Amino acid sequence: MADFTTKSVTKSAVRKLTTPIDTVTKFLALVQDIVDNNPWGCVSYTSNGATVAAVVRGSESYSGTIVYENTLAKTVGQISVKAPTSAAFSTDVSTIIAATAINTAMGGTPSHDSSEDSFRCTLKCHAANGENFTVTFNRDSVTVSSYEADNILTDIEAWADTVALLA
Repeated sequence: MADFTTKSVTKSAVRKLTTPIDTVTKFLALVQDIVDNNPWGCVSYTSNGATVAAVVRGSESYSGTIVYENTLAKTVGQISVKAPTSAAFSTDVSTIIAATAINTAMGGTPSHDSSEDSFRCTLKCHAANGENFTVTFNRDSVTVSSYEADNILTDIEAWADTVALLA
């Protein structure tokens, strides 16, 4: 019987943030700054005849909770919200809070408990050495995945050390 032969050694590393990113606005600004300014020196490449940008957004996810409290400030219900974009999430939250029928059925006043929000965005990157890797930003961590060359992580870590939001 044939054995498996290792073809590559991909790595993954996580940085836990000492303080979670407190707003989706700051989170989005961080991600957009990376896409716009390419601080890791990634390069564009050609795939199937099309040029692919050096850093592109991959999957995103935004979630949170609408809490319903009665007149005694006791929680009487909640609704979880999950959306594929921050815009959809904002629309969902405001729509649910404004829904009179739901508010009446829940028997309480709705509010968005943003302290429990979760946001995630994965960036697909192409290093100058030809490697494709991902960087996933969460509210409380950053994960670099699918890289082989140690200098990829070194460069991202050096950059992250200069970003106060990622302490």
